[in-house]
Amino acid sequence: MDIFESSVTPAVAESNAHAPLAARMRPTTVEELVGQQHLLTPGSPLRRLLEPADPAKAVSSVILWGPPGVGKTTLAYLVARSSGRHFAEVSAVSSGVKEVRDVISEAKRHLATDGKETILFIDEVHRFSKSQQDSLLPAVENRWVTLIAATTENPSFSVISPLLSRSILLTLNPLEDADIAKLIHRALDDKRGLDNRVGINTGAEQMIIRLAGADARRSLTILEAAAQTAIDAGRKEIDEDSVAKAADAALVRYGEDEHYDVISAFIKSMRGSDVDAAMHYLARMLEAGEDPRFIARRIMICASEDVGMADPSVLPLTVAAAQATQLIGMPEARIILAQAVVAVATAPKSNASYMAINRAIADVRAGKIGVVPPPLRDAHYAGAKRLGHGEGYVYAHDEPYSIAAQQYLPDQLKGRVYYEPTGNGFESSLTKRLQKIRSLLKIR
Repeated sequence: MDIFESSVTPAVAESNAHAPLAARMRPTTVEELVGQQHLLTPGSPLRRLLEPADPAKAVSSVILWGPPGVGKTTLAYLVARSSGRHFAEVSAVSSGVKEVRDVISEAKRHLATDGKETILFIDEVHRFSKSQQDSLLPAVENRWVTLIAATTENPSFSVISPLLSRSILLTLNPLEDADIAKLIHRALDDKRGLDNRVGINTGAEQMIIRLAGADARRSLTILEAAAQTAIDAGRKEIDEDSVAKAADAALVRYGEDEHYDVISAFIKSMRGSDVDAAMHYLARMLEAGEDPRFIARRIMICASEDVGMADPSVLPLTVAAAQATQLIGMPEARIILAQAVVAVATAPKSNASYMAINRAIADVRAGKIGVVPPPLRDAHYAGAKRLGHGEGYVYAHDEPYSIAAQQYLPDQLKGRVYYEPTGNGFESSLTKRLQKIRSLLKIR
């Protein structure tokens, strides 16, 4: 089977009465597009792709960056439809370098035989490895394909620099409530959609808008389920009860893009001591089906990175919570995870240990290593004495306070300080103790 499809292929789902409502209602013209008007001004890169009067002036590579359900895939389909070019779509989830090269090879053949250019659409391009992204460069540079890549992650971090520098980056904005409302009413009226079989009251409409979270696809998914609920009950109007019955845990499920945003917000809320926000994000992850063991690992990391020695009892508590989560599983594990979140969020905070190891690693990577002082070297092997290893070592427990004043760091790092405790929680007592220790060690 030819890996290439004609530019009308994206419309197949729209004509299929059994396709999901979101697929049937996918815009077929620029005029049907909701939102993103800032990208469609005359002469803009996207307009030049949609209306390629002079192919030489069209851009060769575009990266569409934005949250889910705002029209990235739709725009790629519209470009293919309007330009009459060949259309090829590669899955960044399941395709490897070989598949990418096959597509590019076929695009070169089409260009040579019938003079037709190819739109190569790659959704979720951030999932491509560096080598997969590298394989796209020759095709982009030589204009063998017009690349449209979509991503929900910041391209500065998820797309390699050579590809990014050769592309036009277009940022798609979240949809407004008015945009979602427009989509809902269009789907209710349009023959491709619900064809006026059911109406909707204001409360239900606002409920769908709120549940959709600016995601067009999600709004239509909820609408379709609510409409079927109303129809099955013999009602001609979707009300709040219809939406409530249709909306289950699937509504709060999120993709990989939101996975990173939610876990980031979760950690930052615990770090910021906002226990209520942390509890919200915990609930959101659990309802989305996130692996509770993954959540437990993140809580343990936060306990060490952000609480640290300000309350050293928190780390073992979170370790115990992780072990209990593993043993017990859901749904009871939610209680254990909640207890661990409360402990981390409400504990005094210190990242001094985290900063200390980062500083030490930075020195090592910078080549600031030096040799281990001879008194500290291993003296338990034949020949060590002849080399002077261990000579002059002072056993700490023979000294006052069990602190031996001798040089521990290499000469190159003598006097270097990595750990700087805060005045928070238990660490405040460490600050005073460490000052005395360092004075005895003659570090300060």
